[in-house]
Amino acid sequence: MSGPGGPRGPAVLEQVAALLSRQHGKPVLKPSRRLVLRDAVDNRKPKKGEATCITEMSVLMACWKQNNFVDGLCSTEISGFYTCVKEAQAATKARSAQSSVQGGRLSSQQATKLLKRFPNLSSEI
Repeated sequence: MSGPGGPRGPAVLEQVAALLSRQHGKPVLKPSRRLVLRDAVDNRKPKKGEATCITEMSVLMACWKQNNFVDGLCSTEISGFYTCVKEAQAATKARSAQSSVQGGRLSSQQATKLLKRFPNLSSEI
């Protein structure tokens, strides 16, 4: 294999160079918008994680169905479900309190605050 992209690497680089070069006095690739960042970020909520305690809930529902929805006969399943819910809530609180930066990324409010503190140049480079 030759080059970082395998045997086709140099050919691809040549094609990219040809597309980026000036042909007939103007560039082939033109941006459709100005090449500057906006001074704000859309407010988006982070994606929710997967549901927790599904297994415990399924076991509880099956127990209720078998015992004609009598809570007293399914007390172990109910306590298991509530224990799982408490653990999941504690884990969620610990994760959110641990860091205001989720997954190494800034929240939309934090990014907007930084962009407003350091605004873009008024013209393209």
